[in-house]
Amino acid sequence: MRVFVTGSTGFIGTELVKELMAAGHHVRGLTRSDAGVEQLKAVGAEVHRGDLEDLDSLRSGATGMDAVVNLAFNHDWSKFAQNGRDEMQAIEALGSVLEPGKLLVVTSGIGITSGAPGQVRKETDPPIDSPMIPRKPEQAAQAVAAKGLHLAIVRLPQVHDTRKQGLVTFLIQIAREKGVSAYVGDGSIRWAAGPLKDVAHLYRLAVEKTGQGATTYHAVQEEGVALRDIAETIGEGLNVPAVSIPAEKAGEHFGMFGHFATLDMPASSEWTRKTLGWDPTGPGLIEDLANMKY
Repeated sequence: MRVFVTGSTGFIGTELVKELMAAGHHVRGLTRSDAGVEQLKAVGAEVHRGDLEDLDSLRSGATGMDAVVNLAFNHDWSKFAQNGRDEMQAIEALGSVLEPGKLLVVTSGIGITSGAPGQVRKETDPPIDSPMIPRKPEQAAQAVAAKGLHLAIVRLPQVHDTRKQGLVTFLIQIAREKGVSAYVGDGSIRWAAGPLKDVAHLYRLAVEKTGQGATTYHAVQEEGVALRDIAETIGEGLNVPAVSIPAEKAGEHFGMFGHFATLDMPASSEWTRKTLGWDPTGPGLIEDLANMKY
């Protein structure tokens, strides 16, 4: 298949491009930097210059492809609302040039999936639809796919290796700055997690196996890792104490990440595993955190 990948030189994209190439697919990778050009050339991928805000570059990159995988997102948290709008426009641009019957793969998140406190999110749960949450990739994708595209939505947990771990990376930065590794209350809040290489493999399976209509997958290996366990492992790595803080102090301590520090985000991938034949075997989040260089 001919596959266009945005975010092709990023954390997940780098692994996905290698996965797709090894499986015999032709990959066209979007990049905005000279370093990205060299990285894509080194693995034999086709280079396409552009970025998420250059909609013409997205349209030209997606034209004539069998599948598009959108992994790009601007993680500048100071512009989160604008970045959410940019993501929706990018999805609309990518889908606008795909022919009916072709595949659009869109990245979403467990954290923007509807669920009551304590509820394990499942693939059938709808995305959150709230003005307080500016990211709406699933809604944008559903609108585009209505013209006859095949649609795969991949919801990400905390994707990790020994270099990065999703939102946990920011918890490490905060612990380093403040001299304590904090968790809220009794630390029983849970975050789902998935190893980097297994998550990239799931994207490849989604490209190869998604059929008609819209399908949602959960890239989850561990249903929920307790925030206390995460904080204590970070504390050991940084040689700082792990401490509990009350929920009303979360915003003061964690800043813009205070909301997530109080958000229980467990998720199941039982249906995804059965449907794709996906069997994640990588290390758990705590193992990667224990083995990283602080």
